[in-house]
Amino acid sequence: MDGSMFGVIFRVIFAAVMFKRHSHILYRFFDASWFRIVHLGVSPAMSFVEARRTKLLNLLALPCIPVIGFFAVLNALQGRWLLSALNLSTTLACVAVLVLHTKRKYLSARWVLIVFSIIVYTFTGLYFHNGAEYFLLNILVCAILVYDNKWVIAALSVVICGAFITIVLMPQEWRLAPPVPPGRVWLNMASALVFIPIALSFFKRIQHDYHQEIDRQRQALAGMNKDKEKLLSIVTHDVRSPLATLEVLLDMFGKGEYPQEMMEEAAAVLHTKVAQLGGALDNVLRWSSRSMKGIRTNPEDVLLAQLITETLQFFQMVIQEKGLQVEVQVSPVAAVYADRDQVLVILRNLFSNAVKFSYPGGKIILHAVREGEQVALHITDQGKGMTAAQLGGLFTSWQNPGYGTGGERGTGLGMLLSNEFAQQNGGAIKVESVPEAGTHCTVYLPAGELPVMAS
Repeated sequence: MDGSMFGVIFRVIFAAVMFKRHSHILYRFFDASWFRIVHLGVSPAMSFVEARRTKLLNLLALPCIPVIGFFAVLNALQGRWLLSALNLSTTLACVAVLVLHTKRKYLSARWVLIVFSIIVYTFTGLYFHNGAEYFLLNILVCAILVYDNKWVIAALSVVICGAFITIVLMPQEWRLAPPVPPGRVWLNMASALVFIPIALSFFKRIQHDYHQEIDRQRQALAGMNKDKEKLLSIVTHDVRSPLATLEVLLDMFGKGEYPQEMMEEAAAVLHTKVAQLGGALDNVLRWSSRSMKGIRTNPEDVLLAQLITETLQFFQMVIQEKGLQVEVQVSPVAAVYADRDQVLVILRNLFSNAVKFSYPGGKIILHAVREGEQVALHITDQGKGMTAAQLGGLFTSWQNPGYGTGGERGTGLGMLLSNEFAQQNGGAIKVESVPEAGTHCTVYLPAGELPVMAS
């Protein structure tokens, strides 16, 4: 084997390696180009079915442009000038469909493709007997798929079927032009018949996707209705009742039916009830806003110790009433990267539960440590704890909240809302509990970029 042969083999191998290396780039280029062309004129504002109808017409027009354009050139070279002109006009009509789609003129694009195709295929079928009548069946299928008006479909069906029957029944010996090669006729027939199952399969998949979308929306609507019923139940029972008690008490005091010294004693209790009511209303409003996608998470670097201090101040009176001991083991430079208001909601709900279910004189410990890229805040109480059933339904909207050691009762939405806020901030909540032994909650949040805390 001489050197020239080695050179040829080397060039072939080198070309194969380069092709393999760059083939994925070419594939991605052609795939992206095909996607853009198929989606010409498709906008997010369009309905699901209309978008698929537009893509169907794009899929019909797109392959016709190079194929029919090729036959326009071939017929011109073979001296079939009239057939070449018809092929060229069909090619331009397909191009016009794509252009009209980009200009959002969808009805005009449909009429151009369907009406022009009926005229051209009927004429070429009668004049040349080239199998173009089978393309009329494609146009009939497209007309049925892209139009909803029954009168339009009926009219087009009568016209197309009449043209097809006329061409088929017309004597084959009667020709106005030299016949095209038999292979060309068979190619036209095969191409037309292959398109029919492709188009029907395409729209069958559309219907399947459409029904799936309807089912997803139905399930989402059912969930929203359940949440609405839950919210109405909360407002009726847990919110209205304390307000009614407060209204009666103030009315009695205004009429002189409630002694001054007893009113002063009841003021502290009323303050606690109103604070609990405010927390319940806050949870309900945030939950309803979240359901309507009205809450946005804006993470920032915040000091965890400051948020805990603010939370403890909110519960200062309740802590004193129950004689609770709160131990905070959080570094002053511990930081998290999360939405400040949402973290406050999480802390307020978790600490509220710890206070609510702690026995008088009990102890609550808040301890934070750095764990990799996250900060873990542990909140531990020595209160009533929860059963396995209560623990299993803790993060659902249909939980049945229990009563605290002082008769307190919440809405049941606090833990669900806190868990969702933690997830929105890239964190999580883990809860462990033993009946009559207390509860241990751990909140995981992304660590901030402020001075790092000690592990």
